[in-house]
Amino acid sequence: MAAHYLEFERPIGELEAKIEELSKLSDTAGPGAFDAEVEALRQRATELRRQTYAHLDAWQKTQIARHPQRPHFVDYVSGLIEEFVELRGDRKFADDQAIVGGLGRFRGQPVVVIGQEKGHDTNSRIKHNFGMGRPEGFRKVVRLADLAEQFGLPMLTFVDTTAPTRAWSARSAASPRRSPARPSVA
Repeated sequence: MAAHYLEFERPIGELEAKIEELSKLSDTAGPGAFDAEVEALRQRATELRRQTYAHLDAWQKTQIARHPQRPHFVDYVSGLIEEFVELRGDRKFADDQAIVGGLGRFRGQPVVVIGQEKGHDTNSRIKHNFGMGRPEGFRKVVRLADLAEQFGLPMLTFVDTTAPTRAWSARSAASPRRSPARPSVA
């Protein structure tokens, strides 16, 4: 996947493109041909990144939080949680794949992990309903929280939310009694 740079990150992107170009040129020219220049550019890029991110305004911080290549729940789990075992379903209706949870070890300690997964590409976004939880997902969270309480396990939660789904079918699944009829539009 090609790197995506926000407007204020463009100078960093241009510098990284120069580093990549010089590295490729170094490979064709022979080993060590441009190592000093590449290393100097990498140090400059690191310093530029540090300066850029140290002085972000509120909107730029929002853009970073919404960055298309930011880590997702599955990335955090694979990097932080050992022996992760996903637990699926709410034991009443279905499994909401927008909410992922299970058991694992964080720094050697058993934990319950729950998070929202939006997906990285079109297929995974559709599979995970773009991270929009359904009622069965919220029941799954309650089930996992009860499990954590029952066994005295700490619970780690990762929230990356837009909003729950507003579909009429979800409203009827949320309640054991029948939901009201869909209002007519005049």
